[in-house]
Amino acid sequence: MPVLHALVHAEHEGPARIADVARGLGLEIRQYLVGNGVPVPGSIPPGDLLLVMGGMMGVEDRDDSRYPFLTPEITLIQRCLANNTPIIGVCLGAQLLAHAGGGRVHPLEVGEPPVRLREVGWGAIHFLADATSEPVLAGLDPAEPVLMWHGDTFTLPPGAVLLGSTLACPNQLFRIGQRAWGLQFHVEITAEAIPHWVATDAAYVLGAGGPGLAQRILDDTKRLMPRHRIQGDRLLGNILRACLQA
Repeated sequence: MPVLHALVHAEHEGPARIADVARGLGLEIRQYLVGNGVPVPGSIPPGDLLLVMGGMMGVEDRDDSRYPFLTPEITLIQRCLANNTPIIGVCLGAQLLAHAGGGRVHPLEVGEPPVRLREVGWGAIHFLADATSEPVLAGLDPAEPVLMWHGDTFTLPPGAVLLGSTLACPNQLFRIGQRAWGLQFHVEITAEAIPHWVATDAAYVLGAGGPGLAQRILDDTKRLMPRHRIQGDRLLGNILRACLQA
């Protein structure tokens, strides 16, 4: 049975629906709470997959003594890219994948002159291809609502293919080859987890969108999550199957 090795930086940002969809495809899940001191594995066995989750830290924190796991993760991702080992990176994980592949991670800025933006809350991701050319988009509409929760973005690594964008952040969904996938957004989250995120990250949410954003996220979750759960699981299943078949 293939194993999905999940690197988790914060307990409330675990694999969630990714684990559920993966189990449905016959994968075993093995979590490494690297944020709690569990060592980053040195390699991923042949036939297995690597999943790198999100976190409040950034790629530029890799020399910070509070986050000693970031540099070993980058090394592991680079090793997986070299070995054609399947990789899925979510939010911070997507940024680590972009960095490991040769891209540059930097603060998200919009406007002229540019100002910092934290993209937090529900918004539309627009897909830049269709299922005829990109099978992972099978069953999805040209745009789908997703949850964003980040303040950094990245340049695409050399050879990467961009598949999805939001208005504020062009680089949202990308692949490197056929077995490495970066998702800047949080398709894995459950409705039950979102109030905990809003409470745990209250200061970040306030700074991103003012005093009304927290309630807006909760209201949007009630409205959007029923469809998102179906479509989000579909995207996750498509990506996992692509990783296993490529």
